[in-house]
Amino acid sequence: MSRPKFLANASFFLTATVAFLLSLPALADSHVRIVRLSYIEGGVQVANAGSATYQKAIVNLPVSEGMKLKTADDGRAEIEFEDGSTLHIVPNTEIAFPRLVLRDSGGRASQVEVTKGTAYVNFAGSKNDEFTIQFGRESVALASPAHLRIDMGETNAVAVFKGLVQIQTPGGALELKKNQTLSFDAASDTQPKLAKNIRQESFDEWDEQQNEYHTRYAMKSYDSYSPYAYGTTDLTYYGSFFNYPGYGTLWQPFFAGAGWDPFMDGAWMFSPYGGYGWVSAYPWGWTPYHYGTWVFLPGRGWAWQPGGVWSTWYGQPVVANVPRGYVIPHAPSSGKATLFVNRGTASTFTGDKLIVHNNSAGLGVPRGELGNLTKLSEKAQTHGTISQRVEPRPAMTGRSAMGGPEMGRAEPGSSGRMGTSNRTGSGRGESSSRAPQPAPMPPMGGMGSAGGHGGSPHK
Repeated sequence: MSRPKFLANASFFLTATVAFLLSLPALADSHVRIVRLSYIEGGVQVANAGSATYQKAIVNLPVSEGMKLKTADDGRAEIEFEDGSTLHIVPNTEIAFPRLVLRDSGGRASQVEVTKGTAYVNFAGSKNDEFTIQFGRESVALASPAHLRIDMGETNAVAVFKGLVQIQTPGGALELKKNQTLSFDAASDTQPKLAKNIRQESFDEWDEQQNEYHTRYAMKSYDSYSPYAYGTTDLTYYGSFFNYPGYGTLWQPFFAGAGWDPFMDGAWMFSPYGGYGWVSAYPWGWTPYHYGTWVFLPGRGWAWQPGGVWSTWYGQPVVANVPRGYVIPHAPSSGKATLFVNRGTASTFTGDKLIVHNNSAGLGVPRGELGNLTKLSEKAQTHGTISQRVEPRPAMTGRSAMGGPEMGRAEPGSSGRMGTSNRTGSGRGESSSRAPQPAPMPPMGGMGSAGGHGGSPHK
């Protein structure tokens, strides 16, 4: 194991750059950015900015500046940024988001602090974006595409799977290349040690699987229907686009018949910045709940129409052509408690088989593991359910990502406080009548299933 050479000029330049940036007026930055808690498995908790109290995290939670996340012994999570960059954390890991700002130039500055455990960063390297990872007394500044692992323990380490990164240490700046690892003694000021290889760790394969999922299903051109890349991978996997007369291009989730509506499962969550907002329980439930309109199509059911203005906090659903008798959901008018809505039909496990119900709209379906969902959705609409053999995980147990068995229930449009329920099965039975299958996605400026914003696999 060799010792790295410090980059004296780079260190001086970085220090001068940081000093210059700190001298800029604070009013130039907007702090209303949010990123997405895009995946939860097992025990994951979140604390709001300025609070030491942790509560159970839920999928699709908007993460804002100052928030903290931690995982339990069985916990894993993914945080997705606007350009498709991802941050993966594994069991017994704690992170914070001390900085999530939007510059007046349009660039984004993100700072993540890893205080315990292991985190994987897959940075897309979007133009004008800055991404910094703080760990102990060291930090990594990213400006170009990179994929790396940060370990915090008795020995802190950075391993680079892809790209070229610069690490700022108390002794100066260091450069780390692909397939290199830099280790630091957390208890002393000894010089860091450089290894020209990467020691494999137990969660490397899981991180690789998540990156492959994003690479496989990410759109080539998301800007034709969304201002941002995050959330688009899940739209590709869990549903399809089609053209409908009078509305143009729409999207509809698989496993969604005439008896389903987009507000069957989720939660009204309170934010000190925006009041109550809707957080969807569906694994694809990000982009369609911050942008565009939900439209009801007679004979086909609910579909999402892109367009309009991006909403950072989805306080009031935007719907059109509402069917008779449907009550449009409204945010609670008072209080701060999280109010869960649990009216739909979740997928469930029976032994090692996943039972997927029609009108579940993908709730409880593990991402990327069932392959092409088009044919499975057709079978579910014909027979009411399908059965698929998969490896069980904590994130696949129905509504566990949205609160588990203690989750409450409310009827459509309810804004009152809900009681609790121990129901964790398939939920209230829904109609299994067959609805027309969404047509394949039409060409839209190069959209497809290749390419993407995630990084390449480790190997």
